[in-house]
Amino acid sequence: MFKTHSFMYNKKFIKEPTEKQKVGQIGEDCACKYLQKLGYIVTDRNYLKKWGEIDIVVTKHKKIHFVEVKSISRSLESVNKKVIHETSDQYRVEDNLHPWKLKRLGRTIQSYLLEKDISDKVEWQFDVMTIHIDMDKRLSRVFVLEDIIL
Repeated sequence: MFKTHSFMYNKKFIKEPTEKQKVGQIGEDCACKYLQKLGYIVTDRNYLKKWGEIDIVVTKHKKIHFVEVKSISRSLESVNKKVIHETSDQYRVEDNLHPWKLKRLGRTIQSYLLEKDISDKVEWQFDVMTIHIDMDKRLSRVFVLEDIIL
């Protein structure tokens, strides 16, 4: 797993990731493995700017794909803690991509293209992957929404 490093009063301390961050990291790892099996080449992960982050950048057939990963998990651990997440069948993780989030992602993609000096002639698209993780069974289901308009 990963840990974040922070500095306070010139002293370095390690901050443990939250459960949500752990699930997100597992989801991104699953997404990368899935994309690699399909022949994509992972060129960047967690490209971060003040105004946003791109989870995964992959290429295939000379086309760049910027991928936002949304992960959700269900486990017995949640039930044991008396926290039960119930959602209707109509709940979709990708619904968490609000217009302001898409705007920030668009700005971050522009920054990436400029910073990496990528020609205007290179094709690119924005995709969303939702990863449904069953922690108990150690299984994940991947859903892909391709070529989302920003």
